[in-house]
Amino acid sequence: MSRPPFRADQVGSLLRPAWLAQTRARWKAGELPAAALREAEDRAVAEIVQRQRDIGLQSITDGEFRRDWWHLDFLGQLDGVTLKHNDGPKFKIEGQSEQPPIASVTGQVGCSRPIMADDFAYLKARVDALTGGASGAAGVSGRSTGPVAKMTIPSPSMLHLRGGRAAVSREAYPDLDAFWDDVAAAYRAAIAHLAAAGCRYLQLDDITFAYLCDPKIQANCRANGDDPAALPQRYARTLNEALRGRPDDMTVTIHTCRGNFKSAWVAEGGYDPVVDAMFSTDVDGWFMEFDNARAGGFEPLRALPPGKTVVLGLVTTKVGELESKDALKRRIDEAAQVVPLEQLALSPQCGFSSTHHGNALSVDDQWRKLERVVEVAGEVWGRA
Repeated sequence: MSRPPFRADQVGSLLRPAWLAQTRARWKAGELPAAALREAEDRAVAEIVQRQRDIGLQSITDGEFRRDWWHLDFLGQLDGVTLKHNDGPKFKIEGQSEQPPIASVTGQVGCSRPIMADDFAYLKARVDALTGGASGAAGVSGRSTGPVAKMTIPSPSMLHLRGGRAAVSREAYPDLDAFWDDVAAAYRAAIAHLAAAGCRYLQLDDITFAYLCDPKIQANCRANGDDPAALPQRYARTLNEALRGRPDDMTVTIHTCRGNFKSAWVAEGGYDPVVDAMFSTDVDGWFMEFDNARAGGFEPLRALPPGKTVVLGLVTTKVGELESKDALKRRIDEAAQVVPLEQLALSPQCGFSSTHHGNALSVDDQWRKLERVVEVAGEVWGRA
């Protein structure tokens, strides 16, 4: 593909270098000023940009190196959002139960200032420096002119699913329709800020669709005062409102996830209950988990709209064992029995480090897996 999502793509987060983790720990302890942390992050991002390009990736991220959590660092900067302890479903980690805080709505939701736009601007500058051109945009022919800087942010539905109605202030929002209107407006503003910084490849990370395939998550929604059968369409409508007015040349994708914390997961179940709502979102493609039986089969892909792309998450980021080329090609062939091969692409199933803790595999494992994605995609679809 000449524009994203690419035949060989990635979800975004990468394992943090040990030295960067140590620097962040010192900053949290008050031993370093914020400027020192920023300088260290800049160095780490510059190094990771070059490494991604060296292995042949066209979509280049900052590894989410400036974040502790894939979602909370963004959501916590929205007006009216407070991070609180979460008593919801736990990650499946042997011998322990852990999970991140929850984003609770305590006031009117808004986006009164840019969020992570400076982070993206630095990433784009480093990607541009690789070729001396402008990344993240298409040339006059509509084709990408080189590697593309990719920004990842949490989906707007992340302000609701974990806590549901119980996590949205009734004083601020006696009417949930007003809440959803404000969420969409806040995201339109945040996306506009990113677009002004040059972002033309945006990924919305979303656990809600995949989580709602799981009966225990559905039960948790009911306990929170919500109807799980109605939520997929509600989330899809909000996503579409959030994306209204984005630049015509901005590619937007959704990444679906069943949980990714220290190689643990939360939800399971095939996409059947949500696929119609999910595919009604006004995006260019969907990154979908298919690395394990917990994701179900490829049959729901029959609902894929013409001209849209599903990026098959076949390479797991939860363990270090490297998938064989033959096994990946067999899985791609299986999916191609459901939808045309030209509407498919390949990626890891999730990021390698959705939180600063990282998953249970090595940095070498990470790069071998990304190299395998590039290699297999080149053999299946041909190299650009």
